[in-house]
Amino acid sequence: MKPITVFWDVDDVLNDLMKVWFVSYSKEKGIKLKYEQLISNPPHELLGITIHELCDSLDAFRLSRKFSEMQPVPEIYEWFEKNAEYTRNIALTATSIRTASSSSSWVFKHYSKWIRTYHIVPSPRRAEVIPAYDKNKIEAMTQLSKKGILIDDCEDNVRKAIVTGYKGLLFPRPWNSNSNMSIDEFMGKLNKRLKI
Repeated sequence: MKPITVFWDVDDVLNDLMKVWFVSYSKEKGIKLKYEQLISNPPHELLGITIHELCDSLDAFRLSRKFSEMQPVPEIYEWFEKNAEYTRNIALTATSIRTASSSSSWVFKHYSKWIRTYHIVPSPRRAEVIPAYDKNKIEAMTQLSKKGILIDDCEDNVRKAIVTGYKGLLFPRPWNSNSNMSIDEFMGKLNKRLKI
């Protein structure tokens, strides 16, 4: 029997991008808000900045040494060490074109034993004109595998995956409805779904 394909979101699932960026950004800008209070993503309105300012700051962070030195989420990495050989794993991310090489480098630096495919659905940036292949992650999934499960921190992506006939699990983050679930509880749920 073919192993099930697992589509892994990169930022805020395989890594703690928003958390690490926000700690640095809030310190630099004197923001008193805590990471746990980021109840919306993107959090530009909570921070009193424009979406373009947020994207510019996140892109600059993704191109920095702090990003390249970020460690994987420990529970996820441990799961890969124990269970990834039983699944086919694909990184499926929405990042800007200019940061895709940094993101893919980070993924392969930490997960190349198990993730052999990195796929990007470009996150739009102002004044950037690129060919439109896949409108969203779900369209990309249909090109990559007929079946599978999406692990993502965005409720809309998970819902769309399920509506399209895929499985989906919402990774717990402050901005989604699984915010009270621990990562260990989530990993247990994933193992049940995968029958591991």
